[in-house]
Amino acid sequence: MSAYGQGMTQDDMMAKDMVILVDDNDEIIGNASKVASHTFSKKNPRGQLHRAFSVFLFNEEGKLLLQQRADDKITFPAVWTNTCCSHPLHGYDPSEVDSPKDVASGKVPGVKNAAIRKLEHELGINPNDLEHADFKFLTRLHYWAADVVTHGKKAPWGEHEVDYILFIKKNVTFKANPEEVMDTKYVTLPELQKMMKKKDLLWSPWFRIIAEQFLVHWWKDLDATLTTDRFVDVTTIHRFDPTAEHMGGAGNASTYLGTAASPYAATGAAAPAAPAAKIGNAALKQGSYGKVKIHKHSKLSQLSHIDEVFSALWLQYGGGAMENQIDLKDENAHFCDDMLNKVSRSFAAVIHQLPKGLCMDILIFYLALRALDTIEDDMEFFKADNSVKIKHLQDFYKVGLVTDGWHMDGVGLGDERTLLENYHKCVAVFKTLSPASQEVIADITKRMGAGMASYVEKDLGQGTVDIPAYNLYCHYVAGLVGEGLSRLFTCTGYESAEVEKVAKTIANTTGVFLQKTNIIRDYLEDYVDGRTFWPQSIWKKYTKTDDLGELAQPENRGQALACLNHMITDALTCAPESLEFMSLLHTEEVFRFCAIPQVMAIATLADLYNNPKVFTGVVKIRKGMAAQLILDTKTTGGLHKWFNIMARRILKNVPKNDPSAADTRKICKEIIAITDKEAQTAIAGAWAQVVTFLAVIGIVFSAYKLFALDALKQVGSFTLNGSIFTAFTNVAKHGAAADCCDCKAVYFVILIACAVHVLGYSVVSAGRKNTLKKATF
Repeated sequence: MSAYGQGMTQDDMMAKDMVILVDDNDEIIGNASKVASHTFSKKNPRGQLHRAFSVFLFNEEGKLLLQQRADDKITFPAVWTNTCCSHPLHGYDPSEVDSPKDVASGKVPGVKNAAIRKLEHELGINPNDLEHADFKFLTRLHYWAADVVTHGKKAPWGEHEVDYILFIKKNVTFKANPEEVMDTKYVTLPELQKMMKKKDLLWSPWFRIIAEQFLVHWWKDLDATLTTDRFVDVTTIHRFDPTAEHMGGAGNASTYLGTAASPYAATGAAAPAAPAAKIGNAALKQGSYGKVKIHKHSKLSQLSHIDEVFSALWLQYGGGAMENQIDLKDENAHFCDDMLNKVSRSFAAVIHQLPKGLCMDILIFYLALRALDTIEDDMEFFKADNSVKIKHLQDFYKVGLVTDGWHMDGVGLGDERTLLENYHKCVAVFKTLSPASQEVIADITKRMGAGMASYVEKDLGQGTVDIPAYNLYCHYVAGLVGEGLSRLFTCTGYESAEVEKVAKTIANTTGVFLQKTNIIRDYLEDYVDGRTFWPQSIWKKYTKTDDLGELAQPENRGQALACLNHMITDALTCAPESLEFMSLLHTEEVFRFCAIPQVMAIATLADLYNNPKVFTGVVKIRKGMAAQLILDTKTTGGLHKWFNIMARRILKNVPKNDPSAADTRKICKEIIAITDKEAQTAIAGAWAQVVTFLAVIGIVFSAYKLFALDALKQVGSFTLNGSIFTAFTNVAKHGAAADCCDCKAVYFVILIACAVHVLGYSVVSAGRKNTLKKATF
């Protein structure tokens, strides 16, 4: 691989290098070319906020290496600045993208990869002479500056960056690249301060901020800065507007961030103790999960849906919780259950409630597929030789799945790595399953591993080629899961042979439906990770370039939403077959196991539809809604109810001019037609439950009032002054001051009416046919 920048002009790099766009909290929202991100205009007065880094390289004498940027640089040419300042890039190998967890840990491997790349490019420093451990990440700086000094008052160029500060102390051999660097100079702190007082020297705006606010404190005790965390602050982003000389530009930008006080201003010298570094969310998985913003609903939004709040409380503390059927006495089974809870809390609950003769089979099936997925997703361990990964994927069904003592070290992250390192415990439990279940699990892992292996060396940076390729990928990673589950349901005796007959058709579709939903939701997350699945035959209809990332740019929001709606419409075409498959299930626990992910998927699609937040992060449904969906999936009516509600919600939100509007309306109406009868019955039943609850309260209330009036002992001994309507009117008008007979009559009517309703509801409920039966073994 040739060195970065070889044979490229400044214009080439501005056009081809893709910087990482972030929001004010340094959460990734996309990427853009250097040209687009550094252009100051009326539309983007400060360009687009992106990540950058600034390296401060000191020699063993403690002198700082400065550089003067070349005259040919497009932004801020000929200015003096720190050793090296540039940008981590999207889509580079090794990756230059850091997750919140990387930042919180202080490791920032992506930024350090970028720094090593640019130190070679600008100063000719051999990358083999530099290691990640040589660099100390101190903090981040958010600033902007228009390059009006170079390009005049209406300058079209500038910087708007979240700048990562890296310190390094090392003697290096360097030779400046004249296309990047005009001059270099090692200086002491006093020499630097003297230079900065010279009026004939220009200084970069970012370096001036750092030098005036931070550098004197970091440099004063350089060894402490480099060897301790005394000056490390991984949580704060220090924000600064530029000095007046760098305001303006083509967008006429003015005060925006204000000027943060130096964190060391109070003492004038030593820094305060650094706050403890937050290691990040331990639940974050490998891949790019956690590298982009997660759009969660606010607490106010959650609390405003009272029915969902009640559902969440009932699920957590009431009778809605699902009991764990796993036998935890065996050490290996206990490990498997513990790993299930850690790698997938959402699936853990629905697996736990399965009948005892099935739950362990499904648990091991899930962990086997999770192990395969972890091997497939690890983009670092196998990068030296993809053939090793391919071999592991292809052979897992006959090696890792069945070999006593088998485990794999160093692959994956967090809990997934722990799973692989101790997989021999899963093997032990696998061998206790029935031969029929073992056969199903081995067959599916064999075919899924082969499918995953076929994609290892495919370039998925811009998605799959077309819809057939997209569907095939979804089949390999999720459709096969649907097939395997349907076969397990049958071979364990919990469902009929009819379910196994559709294993390769509509059971496959149920899995594809879930996978397509996840792929749509994870657009930005997958794109940041460089491995996307949106088919080019769809998204290229909505872009001007061959870059899927174009959809994430704010100026392309209209086309992006049209593309999103097209993708969702495609996913919705799976819903009719998913509902058909669900109609074949007759065991309540099995039905619920399948129904919960299905209603979550349709609710997620309704939340994603025409939602611009898809292009700035990962959209999640409300937790209260999730609880409500879980509680409502015990019957076919509950399933149909939510498919009906969500299809109607999407239908209501279809934009008139959306290119896919006709197809979206057609599939939504088809889903509504399939589910309407059961849905309306379920909705009526839900309201009847509410009325019954109120009726019970009415019985208690009216009985209490009648006892208070001593009326129960005097039944028939009082007469009305008029009609019962008049009695109600008098009680409503006069309250406690109303005639005693009127009050007694009103409470008797309420008591009888409520009792009749409760009795009627009980009779109707008892007579209602339920096609689902609880498992008896």
